[in-house]
Amino acid sequence: MTDRRSLLAAAVTVLLWASAFVAIRSAGAYYSPGALALGRLLAGSVVLVLLLVVRREGWPPQGAWPGIVVSGVLWFGAYMVLLNWGEQEVDAGTAAMVVNVGPVLIALLSGWLLREGFKPRVLAGIAVSFVGAVVVGLSMSGEGHASVLGVLMCVVAAIGYAIGVVAQKTALRHGNALPVTTFGCLVGTVACLPFAGRLVSEASAAPLSATLNVLYLGVFPTGVAFTTWAYALARTSASQMGATTYAVPALVIAMSWLLLSEVPGWLTFVGGALCLAGVAVSRTGRRTPLPAVPRSGKPHMTRVE
Repeated sequence: MTDRRSLLAAAVTVLLWASAFVAIRSAGAYYSPGALALGRLLAGSVVLVLLLVVRREGWPPQGAWPGIVVSGVLWFGAYMVLLNWGEQEVDAGTAAMVVNVGPVLIALLSGWLLREGFKPRVLAGIAVSFVGAVVVGLSMSGEGHASVLGVLMCVVAAIGYAIGVVAQKTALRHGNALPVTTFGCLVGTVACLPFAGRLVSEASAAPLSATLNVLYLGVFPTGVAFTTWAYALARTSASQMGATTYAVPALVIAMSWLLLSEVPGWLTFVGGALCLAGVAVSRTGRRTPLPAVPRSGKPHMTRVE
């Protein structure tokens, strides 16, 4: 049951993160990268704090804080700003190819720093999905543009994302998903406060639809999806979770087709299929039986691989 719940949580995450691309496309026309990130994080923080109060979960234990701070600054904060910035400088295809280096880095860092090892199935799945992401990127590039600055921003965003995920995994060894996510989001919000003035001025001039997209990004792809991500991450390896995010490009293709009437070409379909195939390969394999809960009643963090 626990493994099924973690799979469901991962599915919710990738679905909402895929929907974020549509919302960012709309809001990004009226909000600058820093203001968009701060607005999203503020909305997400409100939702997460409310959930924390309702569930009566307190502060994370001391051992979780180093991972919370690192993931909050690098993933919730820097990653969102840099990705928003990079996508203004490069075409969507180039951004997709560069940012999708992230799961590869997660597999390498988690295998080394978290001692998760380098499981052949997970590495094979990541390789297949990465090829799919490159194919999707090439099919979407068309006659777009790509600046050196934009590519650099996407590379740094991918590095921040990878380090942030590994740091969050260490925090989840000490604390539960909701507090770790909530305080990580709050740390990211504080890191983005220098953009507060720009957010206020841009919100007063932006149309209601763009502001609603910012709120949507905060409530669902941030507040909900980051929590379900942390829940699943606490119960599986960081490398497997990183590989799972390769389903996002395939979902973006489907959503763009259904919601924006953007009919993808055959090459895009092939790339999306490869992304999904790689995720399927990385998520299959032998399951580790769940250990019994200690008699002391103290929650025991388990990992299903």
